[in-house]
Amino acid sequence: QLQLVESGGGLVQPGGSLRLSCAASGFTLGYYAIGWFRQAPGKEREGVSCISSSGNSLKYADSVKGRFTISRDNAKNTVYLQMNSLKPEDTAVYYCAAVWSGYYTSSCSLRAADFGPWGHGTQVTISS
Repeated sequence: QLQLVESGGGLVQPGGSLRLSCAASGFTLGYYAIGWFRQAPGKEREGVSCISSSGNSLKYADSVKGRFTISRDNAKNTVYLQMNSLKPEDTAVYYCAAVWSGYYTSSCSLRAADFGPWGHGTQVTISS
């Protein structure tokens, strides 16, 4: 069974950092591009970042460029999202999702409709 599990969320003060993890089971992550998405209360799900199966292609939403960094460790079947200089507007439930793209390819998307399966999400709250 294909499964993604997010972890690492929590409550931090503005300016702080968190590292989210997305652990895959039931499939080999190296054949999949991975995206991170977030959804705040009353807002639509937003693409935050994605990484291709090769790790050579990275994309970021304008709102997080320069603050967030996506990376992957295919040996550990895990993708990470390092989030620095966090702002209250980063508060949301963060989800990771996978899309089959072939081994070591160099494309990824920030369109939620392109992705499946999805994890259940991890809450990130930025507040003083």
